Amino acid sequence: MDAAATLLKGAPSALASIQSQISDRLRQVLSELRRIVVSDFDMIEDVNEYLLLMRGKLFRPTLLLLANEVGDSPDDDAITLAAVVELVHLATLVHDDAVDHSVLRRGQPTVNALWTHQIAVIMGDYLYSRGVSELAELGNLEAVRVLATAANEMSIGEMRQLTTYDALDFTEDDYYRLIAAKTASLMSAACEMGALVGGEDRFRKPLKTFGHALGMAFQIADDLLDYTGSEAVTGKPTGHDLRERKVTLPLVGALRRMSPPELARVRRFFTLIDPSDTDIQEIVDIVDERGGLEYARARAVHYAEKAVATLGELGQGPATDALRHSVDYTIDRNH
Repeated sequence: MDAAATLLKGAPSALASIQSQISDRLRQVLSELRRIVVSDFDMIEDVNEYLLLMRGKLFRPTLLLLANEVGDSPDDDAITLAAVVELVHLATLVHDDAVDHSVLRRGQPTVNALWTHQIAVIMGDYLYSRGVSELAELGNLEAVRVLATAANEMSIGEMRQLTTYDALDFTEDDYYRLIAAKTASLMSAACEMGALVGGEDRFRKPLKTFGHALGMAFQIADDLLDYTGSEAVTGKPTGHDLRERKVTLPLVGALRRMSPPELARVRRFFTLIDPSDTDIQEIVDIVDERGGLEYARARAVHYAEKAVATLGELGQGPATDALRHSVDYTIDRNH
């Protein structure tokens, strides 16, 4: 079986198994998160409590901690760095939901849905600023530079998405540029930051490269789930991206193979003010029939293979093995 088939058909690596070797450190990350965001202002405390309850799977902190353990010289500062990375991730989600007017995130109401868009924007700013303050306390200027660069790239990526006026003029290169900024930049930064404290400097570049490739695979897989997943599993409505007029790789890959009538139906879809579930399913069916899902899967595997290849520069060890399993998890997950 070739590498692509192995990555797609091999037994999925559950995230819980990947995180098992750093479970104690992840618990410390959760404690750090609570410490960092504490406030004596009731509104901020209320929103913080809600955000910590609806937090995700701590995938980015997991990557940072595993990267920190490559070379068997973990450092306690990595705990704070991992918490800060998660805070920045949370801040981007809160801001993105406000910008997109999303009402659900992981199956739960968003901050802007429960409170207001203004509170969501302010809370995102609060999370960012608390993260920067913690980095300043650590005194690691290189960590500040790495994370600030990623945050800047994410902001530019969001602006690129907002200023795409004709969605169907969105090219494949545009898509890769967007997900490199919005997703891969922070995963790359997380892996690189893990190598900044305690680890050997020679691991920094390959871990940065690994994180970028993994982030690209992760986002393509996520965009595929919008076409193939169910709301009960993914925590968001299937077709959510289409409903918000977002063009992702499955559609981009299918457009070049569509007949003129199919292209006309897709173009008409993007003029609808409130597309129905039937309208969305029609586009999903066209994308599937024209090979868009298959193409996106192949590209996810391509980046996954690049990530795995980079791990060869790190040597053997439990942390490297866990990072390799994280690649399988990234493209095999169903949510």
